[in-house]
Amino acid sequence: MKKILLKINAWLHLWLGLVSGIVVMILSITGCALVFEEEIKYSWLYSASPDNSQQTELLPPSTVYQKIKTQYPRKEIESFWYYGHGKPIKIGINHGDTLMYVNPYNAQIIAEVDHEDFFHFMDEGHRHLWLPTDIGRQITGWGTLFFFIITLSGIILWWPKRWNKRMVKQSFTINLKSNWKRINYDLHNVLGFYSLIVALVMAFTAMMMSFPWLRKTVVDLAGGYPRSPRNTEELVQPSVNTNILDALAITDSIFYKVRTEIASKNKDAVIIHIPEEDDKIIYACTDMIDGSWRDLRFNRYTLELMPNTPKPMSEAKGGEWISRANFGLHTGYIGGITTKIIYFLASLICATLPITGFYVWWYKRKKKTTRKTKIKQFAVN
Repeated sequence: MKKILLKINAWLHLWLGLVSGIVVMILSITGCALVFEEEIKYSWLYSASPDNSQQTELLPPSTVYQKIKTQYPRKEIESFWYYGHGKPIKIGINHGDTLMYVNPYNAQIIAEVDHEDFFHFMDEGHRHLWLPTDIGRQITGWGTLFFFIITLSGIILWWPKRWNKRMVKQSFTINLKSNWKRINYDLHNVLGFYSLIVALVMAFTAMMMSFPWLRKTVVDLAGGYPRSPRNTEELVQPSVNTNILDALAITDSIFYKVRTEIASKNKDAVIIHIPEEDDKIIYACTDMIDGSWRDLRFNRYTLELMPNTPKPMSEAKGGEWISRANFGLHTGYIGGITTKIIYFLASLICATLPITGFYVWWYKRKKKTTRKTKIKQFAVN
């Protein structure tokens, strides 16, 4: 029975690997490209600084809005994404194909770039392989599931038959002095082991994004979401019609309120939308750190948080914490720059595994073919 199970395990590892190899490579390479997007774009490429040492306060949305409007009166600005001090404000343009990055201290435009930039291209590849979304997401979801099974089966294949000095050395080190076949085998076997834990975390969190039933199951098993109070507050619209000036005043008020009263971490990083005339609830976002965030919903007329607004991440428990931390666990944001580096290296290794695994299979197949040919020749002679 043990031999049969081992054969089934080896068969699954081989054929699921061959089927999903290209998908795993694309997901791993695009994942590598996305790990340091924030550092590259917002801390280096579009970094911002004040004009002088006296000017250190972030400008409110209304001031930024008015200064941009003087240059681009026809652009319909809809949102502001503040990344904090030393980083730009990303301006959302309604019905626009470009992103605008603005200095948060003087509202000078740093750059206008095509929305379809390098990172957006990588993100589309990572999410749905540049295919139509419905088709691509199914392929990436099942490809990730296969990779998860492959990784688990790989543990069994890697496990040393005997824990003596020789076997342990072969299982944990790469013999660079050996022939290419052995080096290739070690690259697949040993590097696969060292990336094991991160690979399983990346795969499982990706599966939770791809399969709603899995996400619901995991969250429910972990205790589920706490029951949110219903919105019993009546949102009564005043008789006076709101205009853009009223909307900007509301936006400024929420901007200051979030930073001074609501945010608990990374307080200067805020996302806020300019409300439309018929918007009764206004969206904002705060506590954006380590791959998690807190969505905020405000009553437009009282500027108070709606009862069903999520609590800070520090108060989240069980299923809610898992759900809200899933993105950070998947991307490596969960532990800051240290885990990002670890995830980058692990993802890079995962990109090589289908290649080294294919050559391991190819060499064995070639060896079997050569042996059969020799047997046939011997029988003929």
